[in-house]
Amino acid sequence: MLAITTALLTMGSVAHAQGGAAGLSPELLSVQAGLEKYQDPIVAVANGFLSTLICVDFPKGHTEGTMNYVAGGMGVHFLNMANVGPTLDPAKPQVLIYEPVGDQLKLVAAEWFAPVAVAGDTPPTIFGKQLEGPMEGHEPIMPPGLHHYDLHVWLWKTNPAGVFSPTNPAIKCPKGPYSHSGEPPKMVGDHSH
Repeated sequence: MLAITTALLTMGSVAHAQGGAAGLSPELLSVQAGLEKYQDPIVAVANGFLSTLICVDFPKGHTEGTMNYVAGGMGVHFLNMANVGPTLDPAKPQVLIYEPVGDQLKLVAAEWFAPVAVAGDTPPTIFGKQLEGPMEGHEPIMPPGLHHYDLHVWLWKTNPAGVFSPTNPAIKCPKGPYSHSGEPPKMVGDHSH
Protein backbone atom coordinates (compact mmCIF):
# COMPACT_ATOMS: atom_id res chain seq x y z
CA MET A 1 0.00 0.00 0.00
CA LEU A 2 2.89 2.36 0.74
CA ALA A 3 4.29 1.80 -2.77
CA ILE A 4 0.92 2.65 -4.31
CA THR A 5 0.54 5.79 -2.23
CA THR A 6 4.11 6.87 -2.99
CA ALA A 7 3.57 6.34 -6.72
CA LEU A 8 0.38 8.36 -6.61
CA LEU A 9 2.02 11.21 -4.76
CA THR A 10 4.97 11.15 -7.15
CA MET A 11 2.64 11.46 -10.12
CA GLY A 12 0.47 14.05 -8.38
CA SER A 13 -2.48 13.22 -6.25
CA VAL A 14 -4.94 15.76 -7.54
CA ALA A 15 -6.55 15.26 -10.91
CA HIS A 16 -8.81 18.10 -11.96
CA ALA A 17 -12.08 17.67 -13.77
CA GLN A 18 -11.45 17.92 -17.48
CA GLY A 19 -14.99 17.86 -18.77
CA GLY A 20 -16.43 14.91 -20.55
CA ALA A 21 -15.95 13.01 -23.73
CA ALA A 22 -17.95 14.13 -26.74
CA GLY A 23 -21.11 12.34 -27.80
CA LEU A 24 -22.07 10.59 -24.56
CA SER A 25 -25.62 9.25 -24.24
CA PRO A 26 -27.83 10.45 -21.34
CA GLU A 27 -27.18 7.11 -19.59
CA LEU A 28 -23.40 7.54 -19.88
CA LEU A 29 -23.62 11.18 -18.74
CA SER A 30 -25.42 9.95 -15.62
CA VAL A 31 -22.72 7.31 -15.00
CA GLN A 32 -20.03 9.96 -15.52
CA ALA A 33 -21.67 12.26 -12.96
CA GLY A 34 -21.87 9.43 -10.42
CA LEU A 35 -18.16 8.66 -10.80
CA GLU A 36 -16.98 12.28 -10.82
CA LYS A 37 -15.56 12.02 -7.28
CA TYR A 38 -12.85 9.75 -8.68
CA GLN A 39 -11.25 12.66 -10.51
CA ASP A 40 -9.03 12.56 -7.42
CA PRO A 41 -7.16 9.22 -7.47
CA ILE A 42 -6.68 9.39 -3.68
CA VAL A 43 -10.48 9.21 -3.34
CA ALA A 44 -10.40 6.16 -5.62
CA VAL A 45 -7.80 4.47 -3.39
CA ALA A 46 -9.81 5.35 -0.27
CA ASN A 47 -12.81 3.65 -1.92
CA GLY A 48 -10.97 0.38 -2.61
CA PHE A 49 -9.39 0.98 -6.03
CA LEU A 50 -5.74 -0.11 -6.14
CA SER A 51 -3.34 1.17 -8.77
CA THR A 52 -1.52 -1.18 -11.10
CA LEU A 53 1.14 1.59 -11.38
CA ILE A 54 1.89 0.92 -15.07
CA CYS A 55 0.65 3.10 -17.93
CA VAL A 56 -0.33 0.67 -20.70
CA ASP A 57 0.13 1.50 -24.39
CA PHE A 58 -0.38 -0.57 -27.55
CA PRO A 59 1.44 1.51 -30.20
CA LYS A 60 1.01 -1.02 -33.03
CA GLY A 61 -2.54 -2.11 -32.27
CA HIS A 62 -3.94 -5.43 -33.46
CA THR A 63 -1.63 -8.22 -34.63
CA GLU A 64 -2.53 -11.79 -35.62
CA GLY A 65 -4.06 -13.70 -32.70
CA THR A 66 -4.56 -10.64 -30.49
CA MET A 67 -7.64 -8.62 -29.62
CA ASN A 68 -8.70 -6.14 -32.30
CA TYR A 69 -7.31 -2.97 -30.70
CA VAL A 70 -6.52 0.20 -32.62
CA ALA A 71 -3.08 1.67 -31.96
CA GLY A 72 -3.31 3.73 -28.79
CA GLY A 73 -3.02 3.81 -25.05
CA MET A 74 -5.15 2.73 -22.15
CA GLY A 75 -3.52 4.53 -19.24
CA VAL A 76 -3.04 3.50 -15.61
CA HIS A 77 -5.62 1.01 -14.32
CA PHE A 78 -7.01 1.17 -10.77
CA LEU A 79 -8.82 -2.10 -9.91
CA ASN A 80 -11.48 -2.59 -7.25
CA MET A 81 -11.82 -6.33 -6.54
CA ALA A 82 -14.90 -5.72 -4.34
CA ASN A 83 -16.76 -4.68 -7.51
CA VAL A 84 -15.92 -7.93 -9.36
CA GLY A 85 -18.86 -10.31 -9.46
CA PRO A 86 -21.43 -12.00 -11.67
CA THR A 87 -23.56 -8.86 -12.09
CA LEU A 88 -22.32 -5.61 -13.63
CA ASP A 89 -23.50 -2.34 -12.07
CA PRO A 90 -23.20 0.93 -14.05
CA ALA A 91 -22.40 2.75 -10.78
CA LYS A 92 -19.61 0.33 -9.81
CA PRO A 93 -16.99 -0.17 -12.51
CA GLN A 94 -14.30 -2.68 -11.65
CA VAL A 95 -11.58 -0.43 -13.09
CA LEU A 96 -10.90 3.31 -13.28
CA ILE A 97 -8.38 4.46 -15.87
CA TYR A 98 -6.13 7.50 -15.48
CA GLU A 99 -3.78 9.20 -17.92
CA PRO A 100 -0.49 10.55 -16.54
CA VAL A 101 -0.31 14.22 -17.57
CA GLY A 102 2.72 16.02 -16.18
CA ASP A 103 2.69 15.39 -12.44
CA GLN A 104 -1.03 14.53 -12.30
CA LEU A 105 -3.29 11.59 -13.01
CA LYS A 106 -6.35 12.56 -15.08
CA LEU A 107 -9.41 10.31 -14.96
CA VAL A 108 -10.19 9.39 -18.57
CA ALA A 109 -12.27 6.18 -18.58
CA ALA A 110 -13.97 3.45 -16.60
CA GLU A 111 -13.90 -0.25 -17.38
CA TRP A 112 -16.39 -2.98 -16.64
CA PHE A 113 -14.53 -6.25 -16.20
CA ALA A 114 -15.61 -9.86 -15.62
CA PRO A 115 -13.28 -12.86 -15.27
CA VAL A 116 -14.41 -15.85 -17.34
CA ALA A 117 -14.34 -17.87 -14.09
CA VAL A 118 -17.13 -15.59 -12.78
CA ALA A 119 -19.07 -14.82 -15.98
CA GLY A 120 -18.87 -18.18 -17.73
CA ASP A 121 -18.89 -18.66 -21.49
CA THR A 122 -21.31 -15.84 -22.28
CA PRO A 123 -19.91 -12.30 -22.24
CA PRO A 124 -21.89 -10.03 -19.91
CA THR A 125 -23.56 -6.89 -21.25
CA ILE A 126 -23.81 -3.34 -19.96
CA PHE A 127 -24.97 -0.11 -21.64
CA GLY A 128 -26.44 -2.29 -24.40
CA LYS A 129 -22.95 -3.53 -25.29
CA GLN A 130 -21.45 -6.97 -24.91
CA LEU A 131 -18.09 -7.01 -23.13
CA GLU A 132 -15.18 -7.92 -25.42
CA GLY A 133 -13.36 -11.20 -25.07
CA PRO A 134 -12.58 -13.61 -23.76
CA MET A 135 -8.97 -12.56 -23.71
CA GLU A 136 -5.83 -13.20 -21.69
CA GLY A 137 -4.84 -10.85 -18.89
CA HIS A 138 -3.02 -7.68 -19.90
CA GLU A 139 0.65 -8.26 -19.10
CA PRO A 140 2.41 -6.91 -17.05
CA ILE A 141 -0.55 -5.62 -14.97
CA MET A 142 -2.40 -8.97 -14.95
CA PRO A 143 -1.30 -12.56 -15.30
CA PRO A 144 -2.01 -13.92 -18.81
CA GLY A 145 -4.03 -16.73 -17.22
CA LEU A 146 -6.65 -14.25 -15.99
CA HIS A 147 -9.03 -14.84 -18.89
CA HIS A 148 -11.69 -12.16 -18.89
CA TYR A 149 -14.16 -9.95 -20.70
CA ASP A 150 -14.02 -6.16 -20.51
CA LEU A 151 -15.57 -2.97 -21.84
CA HIS A 152 -13.77 0.36 -21.71
CA VAL A 153 -15.95 3.48 -21.65
CA TRP A 154 -14.18 6.79 -22.34
CA LEU A 155 -16.32 9.04 -20.15
CA TRP A 156 -13.86 11.89 -19.58
CA LYS A 157 -11.61 11.94 -22.64
CA THR A 158 -12.87 11.92 -26.21
CA ASN A 159 -11.70 8.84 -28.07
CA PRO A 160 -11.33 9.18 -31.86
CA ALA A 161 -11.80 5.38 -32.08
CA GLY A 162 -15.16 5.56 -30.25
CA VAL A 163 -16.57 5.72 -26.73
CA PHE A 164 -16.36 1.92 -26.30
CA SER A 165 -12.98 1.28 -27.97
CA PRO A 166 -10.52 -0.51 -25.65
CA THR A 167 -7.68 1.80 -26.66
CA ASN A 168 -7.55 5.55 -27.25
CA PRO A 169 -5.11 7.04 -29.80
CA ALA A 170 -5.21 10.29 -27.78
CA ILE A 171 -3.78 8.61 -24.62
CA LYS A 172 -0.05 9.03 -24.21
CA CYS A 173 2.08 7.14 -21.70
CA PRO A 174 5.24 8.96 -20.62
CA LYS A 175 8.55 7.23 -21.21
CA GLY A 176 9.90 5.69 -18.04
CA PRO A 177 9.87 2.68 -15.74
CA TYR A 178 6.11 2.92 -15.09
CA SER A 179 5.08 2.69 -18.75
CA HIS A 180 4.64 -0.45 -20.82
CA SER A 181 4.29 -0.69 -24.59
CA GLY A 182 3.35 -4.03 -26.04
CA GLU A 183 0.88 -6.08 -28.05
CA PRO A 184 -2.82 -6.35 -27.22
CA PRO A 185 -3.81 -9.39 -25.16
CA LYS A 186 -4.25 -12.67 -26.97
CA MET A 187 -7.73 -13.92 -27.79
CA VAL A 188 -8.94 -16.99 -25.92
CA GLY A 189 -10.96 -19.63 -27.76
CA ASP A 190 -13.32 -18.72 -30.58
CA HIS A 191 -15.25 -16.04 -28.67
CA SER A 192 -13.51 -12.83 -29.78
CA HIS A 193 -15.93 -10.00 -30.53
